Amino acid sequence: MRVIILCCFALLGYVNSYAQSKAIKKVPTVFVDREGVMRWSDSKAEASFYGVNYTVPFAHAFRALHDKGIDRKRAIDRDVYHFARLGYNAYRIHIWDVEISDKNGNLISNEHLDLLDYLLFKLQERGIRILITGMTNFGNGYPERNINTDAFTYHYDKCEVHANPQAIAAQEKYITQLLHHVNPYTGNAYQTDPYIIGFEINNEPCHTGAIQTTSDYIGRMVNAMKKSGNKKPIFYNVSHNMEHVKAYFDADIQGTTYQWYPVGLVAGRERQGNFLPYIDQYDIPFSNLKGFANKAKAVYEYDPADNLYSYMHPAMSRTFRSAGFQWITQFAYDPMDIAAYNTEYQTHYLNLAYTPAKALSTMIAAEVAYTIPRNKKFEHYPQDTLFGDFSVSYEQDLSVMNAQDKYFYTNNTTVRPLNPTKLQHVAGHGSSPVVEYGGSGAYFLDRLEDGLWRLEVMPDAEKIADPFAKPSLDREVVHILYRSQRIDIRIPDLGDLFTVRSLLGKNDTDEAISVAIRRQSSP
Repeated sequence: MRVIILCCFALLGYVNSYAQSKAIKKVPTVFVDREGVMRWSDSKAEASFYGVNYTVPFAHAFRALHDKGIDRKRAIDRDVYHFARLGYNAYRIHIWDVEISDKNGNLISNEHLDLLDYLLFKLQERGIRILITGMTNFGNGYPERNINTDAFTYHYDKCEVHANPQAIAAQEKYITQLLHHVNPYTGNAYQTDPYIIGFEINNEPCHTGAIQTTSDYIGRMVNAMKKSGNKKPIFYNVSHNMEHVKAYFDADIQGTTYQWYPVGLVAGRERQGNFLPYIDQYDIPFSNLKGFANKAKAVYEYDPADNLYSYMHPAMSRTFRSAGFQWITQFAYDPMDIAAYNTEYQTHYLNLAYTPAKALSTMIAAEVAYTIPRNKKFEHYPQDTLFGDFSVSYEQDLSVMNAQDKYFYTNNTTVRPLNPTKLQHVAGHGSSPVVEYGGSGAYFLDRLEDGLWRLEVMPDAEKIADPFAKPSLDREVVHILYRSQRIDIRIPDLGDLFTVRSLLGKNDTDEAISVAIRRQSSP
């Protein structure tokens, strides 16, 4: 008898068996070669990463989860499972140094640091690599007022902290202690943890005055990190202070970081339109500068902000690959337990449960990052809407991955799978030639063995207010509904008859949502 295992209807449920096993020995690390290419230490193959920023250990997310009575570690468990479910292999965070340091730059062991340690541990369980930005050098309040912790950053202006000798001394002390910090959950110091691929010194620095002052600052920070024993690649932000860009590429660093917000930020409303013509090229004006070619390139933040479209992320991922980027991390993924309100960053909104089509587009964008060759060039829009195994459409608000073994789509589509008999993984929102579904949540089908598939279904997500208007924890913008939906599955491997078994148990499944599954003709 052919079988579908129904593994998840509940919003908060997750399946431990889906976790990637953690290798105990000889975990490959990442290095940057002389041509500025990130490579794996074991195979020397090019590395390619896609993922998100996510900030539960700090600032608003930390406070909001407390206000809602949510256990933060359980919240991390739920969200990290969804990172793995979406196929991410990368995570980036800019640490709020104001919440884990004192006025002299000493690292403070507190709940924020413990949650960061726990988060990194859970990411490693899923095989997700990490890029850490050591400092933000700004307050912890947004979107509320700052809470003064008396940390060293609060004693200096954002544009003074990289030039003042006392401030730099505090940063040297802080970064050294951060690199030496041993994560109690992994047993590794940050600077020796194989899952941490490298360190960006600080987030969006403000450099004014003489270029030599900038060079001196970067040199001091790099020297402090080397003296600490760090051998991982060091990155620096080159998207700000363009008049100082020479100092960045003259520095003894291995990588540079970039951002992209092509639609703008904080519109205060949901924006609509065809933005594909604006995202088909990523120009770097200083690409001919000496030192540029031998630095690895990472996208620390990007987002097509202020919209819920599902057609943009794969196109942006394609464009990043065309420009030679190997690390791409969206900003920022909303914790599921407060995603109903979109309060953390008003202009950004991404969560598998609450923005299912958009989240699935990042799943496809991840596959773009993994499969489209670095530096491969494409024609301008609209010729570039079909590329590799992928297609994007503004008119249909649709992204599709159609490969031999994978068939992913973000909205209703008539695109037929390339080879239905070879399918191993299906992920969708809406209906397709493989799955007909009337619900508004995402769903996943994964082949476990011949005739045995796992079906995972998210509950319905219904937008009830503009997610990009003024946010509040009292203002719900997307509502989750548990209701009966019919799903028709047409996978040749299942045959004409199959049974459905729940991993949640009959009572749990009945309480969450009910389902009817029937066999129809194969595509």
